[in-house]
Amino acid sequence: MNNCILEIKSISKRFGGVKALNNVSIKLFEGEVLALAGDNGAGKSTLIKIISGVYNSDKGDILFNGKNVVNNSPNYSRNLGIETIYQDLALADNLDVSSNIFLGRERIKQNFKFLQRLNRKLMFDESVNILNSLNIEIPKGSLKQPVASLSGGQRQAIAISRAIYWNAKILIMDEPTAALGVPEQRKVLELIHTLKKNKIGIIFISHNLNDIFSVSDRICVLRQGKLVCEKNINESNKEEIVSYMVQGHS
Repeated sequence: MNNCILEIKSISKRFGGVKALNNVSIKLFEGEVLALAGDNGAGKSTLIKIISGVYNSDKGDILFNGKNVVNNSPNYSRNLGIETIYQDLALADNLDVSSNIFLGRERIKQNFKFLQRLNRKLMFDESVNILNSLNIEIPKGSLKQPVASLSGGQRQAIAISRAIYWNAKILIMDEPTAALGVPEQRKVLELIHTLKKNKIGIIFISHNLNDIFSVSDRICVLRQGKLVCEKNINESNKEEIVSYMVQGHS
């Protein structure tokens, strides 16, 4: 069994009179894909925002590699190695691939008279290396084009590459195959398999049960803020998961 890298213990969160999460506990292991399923309003978004530091829970604990996360904020979580890739990807459409991978963390070189300039060659070379290491195929000519000109699957791959380059240990993927064509969906799922081999722990949120069953090791189903199902993916089926999502039981 791989190491448990993330443990959520008895997390609850309320927004006014609405209990978004009620005593939810889950674990994520190194190199595991944990699917998070549930209808809209089930609590999935609230849970991942607590894990990524956007929200603080009302009660409960988060343990990262066995240590309590006590100062939860997006920067704190990112520094631990928890990265979230939302549906909008947070890419700068007018910038090229390497500028996006290094966005906000650009590499600088010193010129004579202490002038500073961006080290574009280093950033380009490093970007090519991380793409190659993840078997991501983007034509070299396209790497210097604005990412707005790339396909949805390529853009998704760039967002993932950025997270991995900056040493993500846990990747939260929110609907990564939504709005992609079938060939591009397949490429993103292949990339998830590559991330597993690199021992990245992945929380995979999707409404597409075909995708969930093709890449996940375990699945947790949330309903009305409660964890109603936690199963190994090979011990369940789509009909059972739908039943848990709709009724809270099989």
